[in-house]
Amino acid sequence: MKLPASELARVLGAELVGPDVTVDGASVDTRTIEAGQLFVPIVAVRDGHDFIEGAVASGAAAYLTSQDPIGGTAVIVDDTAAALWALGVHARGLLADRVIGITGSAGKTTVKDLVAGGLATGMRIHATRASYNNELGVPLTLLDAPGDTEAMVVEMGARFPGDIARLCEMVRPTIGVITSIGSAHLEHLGGLDGVRREKLSLLQGLAADGFAIVPDVNCGPDVRQMTDATVVTFGTGSGDVRAEVLGRDPELRPTVRIDSPWGAGEVTLVVRGDHQAANAAAAVAASVCAGIPFEAAMAGVAGAVGTELRAEFWMAPSGLRVLNDSYNANPESVEVALRNLALVDAPRRVAVLGEMAELGASGEEAHRRIGALARSLGVDVVAVGVPAYGGTLVADQEEALDLVLALPADSVVLVKASRSVGLDRLADQLRSGGVSAR
Repeated sequence: MKLPASELARVLGAELVGPDVTVDGASVDTRTIEAGQLFVPIVAVRDGHDFIEGAVASGAAAYLTSQDPIGGTAVIVDDTAAALWALGVHARGLLADRVIGITGSAGKTTVKDLVAGGLATGMRIHATRASYNNELGVPLTLLDAPGDTEAMVVEMGARFPGDIARLCEMVRPTIGVITSIGSAHLEHLGGLDGVRREKLSLLQGLAADGFAIVPDVNCGPDVRQMTDATVVTFGTGSGDVRAEVLGRDPELRPTVRIDSPWGAGEVTLVVRGDHQAANAAAAVAASVCAGIPFEAAMAGVAGAVGTELRAEFWMAPSGLRVLNDSYNANPESVEVALRNLALVDAPRRVAVLGEMAELGASGEEAHRRIGALARSLGVDVVAVGVPAYGGTLVADQEEALDLVLALPADSVVLVKASRSVGLDRLADQLRSGGVSAR
């Protein structure tokens, strides 16, 4: 979104120093900043003000600062994070009023990708990049949207009570999608009841002419009492929009039949895993509710490519097949990944599992339960630093890598853990033949 620096200063009630340049989008990271963007230095573990000079050298057109400017075009504010939030609110007011907000305990990013695919068949769209779904990522998403965007797809995450409600104040979604309600962030959200309250808070801000797309199985019968919007349910066995897996190819891409109030049809998805059937149903529902014809929505969802580190399936130089689902993990998503692994035709299936974080008091039992499930599916577990899984316990990723590289070449390996564990590094090493890619 192209905005004059003087407009930023006016919106923020701030002082503009330097030429009145036009900025196009925003970034908080000098490693990925693009020419013409606004640089927003965030004060956290490291002070982003230390990187302003580098941001300008990399092409930033202007920057926010709560310190003395260092030249170029600066907008002087009291708090850069608060200023970014205010600019996100401003950007939302400049966009078309067709915004799909997506949250859930698992599947947010993939459903975001699928919805974007469905909408792109008939609209100019902009969607959250990667998993930029928090108090920094959401305003960046809005500021990065081109001015002629006809539909926004915004992923919204939550770690603490009230996060979704606050994000909704900025995003003002006209269609709300809840992908699932499960065990993510139990420690901070107050157990499953707290998770459910947090996710369902997305619906409370929807207008009467909006749509709430919710899973049929775990939102509860009272969901229609929580919103004035039209409720559309989805699922694999029930719901207004129902998906059925008809089969899958050797790389786990499922062929899915979808039945809906608008029509029925069969598609083969690009994204992998039988669990994608429900995700596809949610995405088709959201796309149709946004104004895309059913057939076009089906085609767009079917062709959508998911974000990296989610159910990737590739062959390492050693010949090992790797199911790389290493971006994040909670008990429900690990169960899904293990069941997908069990579908692969291979003489040996191994799951390299790291910690599922933020489960609170239920954590140890959850890890034991996942380990037992793996064994029941015929999957050998390599547990990275988590004894409760059972299986083969290793101290770190290097030891896990040695074990995996010693497997027969026709084995298949799942890599999965919470983001904080960083098992994507192990997957990178497998992809590069055992040599660190970092």
